[in-house]
Amino acid sequence: MAESEGPKMPRSQVNQIVLDAIAFCERMHFRLPPFASWSPADWQTKGHEYDEIRDNRLGWDITDYGTGRFGEIGLVLFTIRNGNAAKPRIYPKSYCEKIMIVGEDQLCPYHHHRSKREDIINRGGGVLLVEVRNATESGELLDTPVVLSIDGRVVEVPSQHTIRLEPGESVTLPSYLHHKFWGETGKGPVLTGEVSAVNDDETDNVFIPEYPRFPGIRPDVEPVHLMCWEYPGAGD
Repeated sequence: MAESEGPKMPRSQVNQIVLDAIAFCERMHFRLPPFASWSPADWQTKGHEYDEIRDNRLGWDITDYGTGRFGEIGLVLFTIRNGNAAKPRIYPKSYCEKIMIVGEDQLCPYHHHRSKREDIINRGGGVLLVEVRNATESGELLDTPVVLSIDGRVVEVPSQHTIRLEPGESVTLPSYLHHKFWGETGKGPVLTGEVSAVNDDETDNVFIPEYPRFPGIRPDVEPVHLMCWEYPGAGD
């Protein structure tokens, strides 16, 4: 995994973000799976029966996209289930599910996916704003009208149009549809769901302008919970 060369997130900040995320999910009555609460010590006891979590990067994923400004540009993700395009015989799931927490005015920056089609769902809390723009397979951004599905209704919107999703509403984003999203000012954080094809954060994301997907973490304190790319191997 390529680590960001930008400012590193202090582990103390990452710890607090995860604890706040767990508390927010509890307030929203969204139940996370048991491995969401495992400590590093717990992971030391987990054998090969949990390789699906390790290999498919299920679990916590905190990023500030290498900016050092998590509150402005950042995202909390927890991957609940995922397949593995590199190991389809071992992990045949063709789908992925994530829960994300998007703060007010906290930007997930412009990007698209080369392969993945995804539904972005407002599961509750505030209002999610999603801006969309077509892109070509070579990465060229277009100013053509965007055709997409919003809760089963096909609509055409102008390039760089902002879609407003209230709790319960969703939008389908096909591959090569450039998009960014953030929480609407004054409405509170958004519990955001993602249901998609298999997720591969190493090869499938295209950020324009470029942002590193994974942050560096500065170890100022011990971790409370490990990130999905930090798990020890079985028996390590």
